[in-house]
Amino acid sequence: MMAKPQEEHRWLDQLVGDWIAESECSMGPDQPPMKTEWTETTRSLHGMWVVSEGVGKMPDGSGPTSTLFQFGYDPVRGKYVGTFIGSMMTNLWLYEGSLDPAGRVLTLDTVGPSFTDPAKSTRYQDIIEIVDADHRILRSQALGEDGTWQPFMTAHYRRRT
Repeated sequence: MMAKPQEEHRWLDQLVGDWIAESECSMGPDQPPMKTEWTETTRSLHGMWVVSEGVGKMPDGSGPTSTLFQFGYDPVRGKYVGTFIGSMMTNLWLYEGSLDPAGRVLTLDTVGPSFTDPAKSTRYQDIIEIVDADHRILRSQALGEDGTWQPFMTAHYRRRT
């Protein structure tokens, strides 16, 4: 039986296209923020899933990097679900999340290695905010030991014309 896209799947359509991203990330409390740029191409898998492939350079200039992000909506769980991998890491990130009531912000929760101690796990969030049809923002944050969310990366995506 072939599944049919629902309203939640159609939300993903606005991510489809070619994008240029500029990001700023914090590499630590005593270090200045690092900036980098990359490109991303996002395509739809028949309206059910989106697949985003990014290519760019590491913020510290240490070399090229590639990323692959795919997600969709699971109506049984009532959640957006997905995965993320990057050539700069060995962890497979598993996402689960939901939209805000206005339908502009998708918050994806995940768990992965702690930045301060890779032997420990911590909670993370990637938050996608739709500004308009040609601009979106990705914010990444980690749950600190004090129980507060600590932002570490912000990226502005602008549609290539």
